[in-house]
Amino acid sequence: MPNPYTDALITEFRANDGRLSGPFAGGRMLLLTTTGRRTGRPHTAIIAYYPDRDRVLVVGSAGGSDKHPDWYLNLLTTPEVTVETGLFTYQADAVPLEGTERDEVFDRLVEANAGWGEYQAGTTRAIPVIALTQKQIGPPRGGGSFADLLIRIHTAFRRELALIREEVATSGTAGVGAQLRVNCLTLCQGLHHHHTGESAGVFPALLQQHPELADEITALITEHDQLAVHLEELEKLLQTPQPNLLPEVDRIVALLTAHLDHEEAALLAFL
Repeated sequence: MPNPYTDALITEFRANDGRLSGPFAGGRMLLLTTTGRRTGRPHTAIIAYYPDRDRVLVVGSAGGSDKHPDWYLNLLTTPEVTVETGLFTYQADAVPLEGTERDEVFDRLVEANAGWGEYQAGTTRAIPVIALTQKQIGPPRGGGSFADLLIRIHTAFRRELALIREEVATSGTAGVGAQLRVNCLTLCQGLHHHHTGESAGVFPALLQQHPELADEITALITEHDQLAVHLEELEKLLQTPQPNLLPEVDRIVALLTAHLDHEEAALLAFL
């Protein structure tokens, strides 16, 4: 049955590269399309997610009701799903976590958001946690030039940096919790892959077409190398509890933001 509120959120999500207004503004949200277990038709839901290195996690809370959400029942029948992040659309395998792994991950998510625990306390069903593992990534949504793509990728990184910075600030002297640690490590991994791809592929190709960019590209590659060192330092700090990580996060956010700004100023006109 159509849900006008959900349909409006999905439309807004797709129209704004994954950005939402209102109560979901700034949150980590994705679109999950499953295959209807009875109808065989696509069923799209908008769901909060958590980074988890090479996969993402979603929770079948259904607002704490005693019934599993339809999208969860659908993926039990057909675990091949489609994920939309606002930037990319990809096919994924959906695997419900079980046993000790489910319990440990759920506890981690409750530490990040006590609401999950409140939902669980209000129902006799075990609220499922599902891991979505990417199988094949498709082209960026909306097409456009490589310059457009670069801006959208950078925008996604800036959004995640802002989210993590806010999460670290909120944690205060309590230190970085388990899920926030995973969020930081996942961002470090994503930035590393992005910078490696630019240094090894994008920059050499651009330099062939525009040799006049040699000095700028050399400077950007140097920044990549320097940022890699800073991100490794952050990863080491995350291995042990830190009472106040905010100054280090602020320092790295400032360095990364300056690099993104530099890259756009130097290259967008040539892309």
